[in-house]
Amino acid sequence: MAFSIASQRRNPMRAKRNFVVSLIFLVLLALPAWAGQALLVQGQDCQQAGRNEQAAALLKKYVQQYPQMADGRRLLAVSLAELGRRHEALEELNRGLAGHPHDLALLLAKGSLLARLEQRPEAIGVYSQVLKLDPKNAEAYKERGENESQEGQFDEAIADFNRAAALAPQDPWVYNKRGMAWFCQGDYRQAVADFSTAIKLRPDLAISYFFRGNIYRHHLGEPEKAKADYREGCRLGQPLCCGELGKMEGKP
Repeated sequence: MAFSIASQRRNPMRAKRNFVVSLIFLVLLALPAWAGQALLVQGQDCQQAGRNEQAAALLKKYVQQYPQMADGRRLLAVSLAELGRRHEALEELNRGLAGHPHDLALLLAKGSLLARLEQRPEAIGVYSQVLKLDPKNAEAYKERGENESQEGQFDEAIADFNRAAALAPQDPWVYNKRGMAWFCQGDYRQAVADFSTAIKLRPDLAISYFFRGNIYRHHLGEPEKAKADYREGCRLGQPLCCGELGKMEGKP
């Protein structure tokens, strides 16, 4: 070692050359990882811009290079689902879960996809898996409640929405979804209260104006409040509100 150091001191050019060669070698080793990361980032960017065909192509390349990476399979599944290729998307999620059975993001994505495929009992089961792993996961409670509500399991749905509201009190969708569950049970005042909370938390949530307006109009006999809700929802771009407002105002 002493001889090597002494040699390098006597020959600084050789030491500099060795350093440059080592640096180039390290860069070459890192290039594949950088290229793979670039595919993932480009795929995400395309996905966020709504260019899902391009996103799917990029993310498929990434998954082929890094089949063990859960994020790649989840993002690819999202783009495939947006392209209407939902069964392919489900296959990708299942492949990801085969290697990462406890990955919460993969499980939540699978639950959402199963719901879109109208496989609601299966979706409920997946959200229950999430809650075993993470008992304070508000998203899982909210989405399980939504699927229970769609299955007519309103007591279970309300219980899950209550848990979600306790864990995520600022999430307007919890109240919007719970409001629908109250409505389906005929508890119109509770439904109005939840839709009002959703609107308070997110004043541009146009669909809540539509649901609350329908209750005012058809169940509580308050047409002026219904009109006000339809008018605001229409202003926000909700076509259902515009249609109902037109009917109430006698527009053709």
